[in-house]
Amino acid sequence: MKIRFEGAAQTVTGSQHLIEVNGRKLLLDCGLFQGRRKDFYDRNLHFAFDPAEIDAVVLSHAHIDHSGNLPNLVKQGFAGPIYSTPPTSSLGEIMLADSAHIQESDAEYASKKNLRRGEPPVEPLYTIADAEEASKHYHPIHYNQPFSPVPGVTATFVDAGHILGSAGIVLDIEDGGTHKKLWFSGDIGRFDMPLLRDPVLPTPDVDYLVMECTYGDKPHSTIKEAYEELKEVVARTINRGGKIIIPAFAVGRTQDIVFGLNEMVANNEIPMIPIYVDSPLAVEASQIFLKYPDYFDEETRKFVLEHRHPALDFKGLTYIGSVEESKRLNDMRGPMVIISASGMAESGRILHHLRNNIENPRNTILIVGWQAPNTLGRRLAERATQVRIFGQLYERRAEVETIGGLSAHGGQDVLVQYARSVNGKAKKIFLVHGDPEVAAVFQQKLKEEGIGPVEYPVWQESVEI
Repeated sequence: MKIRFEGAAQTVTGSQHLIEVNGRKLLLDCGLFQGRRKDFYDRNLHFAFDPAEIDAVVLSHAHIDHSGNLPNLVKQGFAGPIYSTPPTSSLGEIMLADSAHIQESDAEYASKKNLRRGEPPVEPLYTIADAEEASKHYHPIHYNQPFSPVPGVTATFVDAGHILGSAGIVLDIEDGGTHKKLWFSGDIGRFDMPLLRDPVLPTPDVDYLVMECTYGDKPHSTIKEAYEELKEVVARTINRGGKIIIPAFAVGRTQDIVFGLNEMVANNEIPMIPIYVDSPLAVEASQIFLKYPDYFDEETRKFVLEHRHPALDFKGLTYIGSVEESKRLNDMRGPMVIISASGMAESGRILHHLRNNIENPRNTILIVGWQAPNTLGRRLAERATQVRIFGQLYERRAEVETIGGLSAHGGQDVLVQYARSVNGKAKKIFLVHGDPEVAAVFQQKLKEEGIGPVEYPVWQESVEI
């Protein structure tokens, strides 16, 4: 049995892990790699394996860095099932379509610029038709319901507590007369987060643990502390009449922020100001949230059942659907909050809001999650004084604030607890989905805790287990 680390190896994005067992090939996740534009296109377009030889995909959750290259996989010959939880299937359908729309729109925009320069047009990474075709392969399976994606392998989804429907993937494998248990964490959530249940920790009988380490270098501030920071940033920007521009994932992070702003307004902690969620995907995602009340914690299920879901129902909140409505926000004066995708400010409507607001010192750009290297979001988080948007250079005069405590990923303390759950029996812990400097800190922390043995595989490394 082999595991080959095809993505999210010594980096955070592009989750793909290929399991070869009993003459079959099983792919855990098929995410988009995010980074420099040229690297983005080349690395996502070309697989290091033949997609037609993959028997099945088992998907941890719907975020694009875990699912976003499924359209290419299908386009290039994959014909098997894509197993996921029901919310992931529902969210995946709209998120792949949204991703494809962004690919097509960005390619069209770049092609127009190329045409003026006498250069060839740009092809999208994949199209909406490709995304629709990929969505036909989804095969929903509930948490704790065993299934067999390939002969000799029994898989089970457990709640990862990261976003709606997110899962850790447990594989019970019969390989050459021996039994092995492999646990893939997907993205590990946090305890006591709003909306979601707590993540399920691995069991002590796990032989091999493949786990993310995105925030392995530090614990997060508490949710309470994070919302206090959010309140201070919003209040300060309101006082100077500015706009708060928040790049955020349309699924998960957007709902959490809206939840917090709702509480602040309800408790008279901030004035009632217009709050705009400028993402058609966020509107669709929030409707999907309502379809799955059983996937939330007890408090949120009560909200949903009473049709008072915090992400959908409070005065002053507006979901923007059309492009025309989105453009009108540029002509409005602050104070206001605009939450828009993408979360790393690499594509979508957020680019237009940044372009129109980045040079106004009254405004605030609020970064609320991890930003991949070489993305606009990372450059903003590092407070670059100049940034390039749509090829044009802008002076960054707006204030930039970062709030790490709103992350849907577990911090170092949660990750240590996760790894400790298998300590003693596990033959190996593989760290993925983490930058090298972060992984180095986490490896040292695990060593100090007596947890191991630990490996940090390189991209496309193949390991016999």
